[in-house]
Amino acid sequence: MAKDLPPKDSISKSFTKAEALSLDGLDDLRQLRSEFIIPTKNDLKRRTLSKQGSTSEGDEEPCIYLCGNSLGLQPRHAADLITDHLGAWASKGVFGHFKDHEDSRLPAFVDIDDFAAERMAPIVGASPTEVAVMETLTANLHLMMASFYRPSEGKYKIILEGKAFPSDHIRHYGLDPEEAMILVEPADPSQATITTSQILSTIDKHGSSTALILLPGVQYYTGQYFDISKITAHAHHHKIPIGWDLAHAVGNVELDLHAWNVDFAVWCSYKYLNCGPGAIAGLFVHERHGQVDETEREPGKVHFRHRLSGWWGGDKASRFQMGKHFVPIPGAAGFQVGNPCALAFCPVIASLELFERTSMQALRSKSVMLTNYLEELLHRSESQDVAERGTSCFQIITPSHPAERGAQLSIRLKPGLLEGVMAELEEQGVVVDERKPDVVRVAPAPLYNTFSEVWDFVDIFHAACIEAEKRSAQPENGSAVLAGIDKNGWSQIK
Repeated sequence: MAKDLPPKDSISKSFTKAEALSLDGLDDLRQLRSEFIIPTKNDLKRRTLSKQGSTSEGDEEPCIYLCGNSLGLQPRHAADLITDHLGAWASKGVFGHFKDHEDSRLPAFVDIDDFAAERMAPIVGASPTEVAVMETLTANLHLMMASFYRPSEGKYKIILEGKAFPSDHIRHYGLDPEEAMILVEPADPSQATITTSQILSTIDKHGSSTALILLPGVQYYTGQYFDISKITAHAHHHKIPIGWDLAHAVGNVELDLHAWNVDFAVWCSYKYLNCGPGAIAGLFVHERHGQVDETEREPGKVHFRHRLSGWWGGDKASRFQMGKHFVPIPGAAGFQVGNPCALAFCPVIASLELFERTSMQALRSKSVMLTNYLEELLHRSESQDVAERGTSCFQIITPSHPAERGAQLSIRLKPGLLEGVMAELEEQGVVVDERKPDVVRVAPAPLYNTFSEVWDFVDIFHAACIEAEKRSAQPENGSAVLAGIDKNGWSQIK
């Protein structure tokens, strides 16, 4: 877990917009905001990509984008790198695989995966040889399962967090997930989070029959940040390999995967890493699992960890010799399968360049302050509601301790309010994420979000909750509440 987080009382308690603006002025990372393209309020409503003929008031006013936990914003220089790549392809053709250009920040096509891995490694606390930028999260998860899930007759179960994506309930070796999966659920049905002690006790109880543990670093629904180091050590005490799904953790919290002795990890890169929709993902394989023993250089005598081998993971010196025996690249790169799309690496590298301008420690420090501020303002709003109306429209279900969460706060609304609240937020140019039937997920991203945006969000959100509650008490207005919902297609991707 991250150390030396800012205390929760590190921000004054005036709760004014002036205070929020003052905090923005003190932000050492504020210059990074200009490196992202932030949609305007009018951009969100316009039905065309072209802005031609648009003169409405919202043309230049940026939206309040607190949805980096779902899709990060576009780095401003992503388009430049795409143009560079297309230029290299156009001017060199196949020679672009091997020739660098003095006026481009991109390497030759054949080296672009290693180039990205070197820049991704510090974000996850690993050496470059332990990281591969490749495939998608789900594909990488299957590749890691093929290597690390080695069931036997009495030791075949997988310990999994109960709210994992359906695709995580993987069928391998013909085993039925209903029998082979041990799901860790909240002990108290009224609570959404899982304690570390509960996970450890589950490992103790089922350790003798468990072949693999697969858990999220940050849980997507609640935003809870698990104690990766402690849980990993406990798994290894029981001699069980453990993998981590870091989709909501990478670029969000400080990670030290090598030092924590994690066996493997997988992640997507379109959330806090801001690499674009469906962007190339990443994986980590600890160096002890990536070793290639070539002491016996006879054909077929090279020793390495079992995997689903692909030619791009083969030793570069012999990759194009088309021999009969596969020798993998040592490290995570040896788990690569196919030739990656060089074009798709361009936005990934554009984003990683921005991470190189700061550190995960600095980003995490600002993130903690932003989310603490969001929480304080929401609690103040909640207290105001209770004092004035005897009730509140919402409750925060994310852990309150900063070390137990990332940037995201998950807010559970009263039943029946979600549709109305989301419609009003959208109308006001606020972008957040929903999880039906009643949860709004809000995630201030330290690379581009501000304290004043957080202040504005809470002001708009509070008003939206009150208005939705009023309308929900008037059944004859029900159709008005639902009018226009999902007009931007949220229902299709939820």
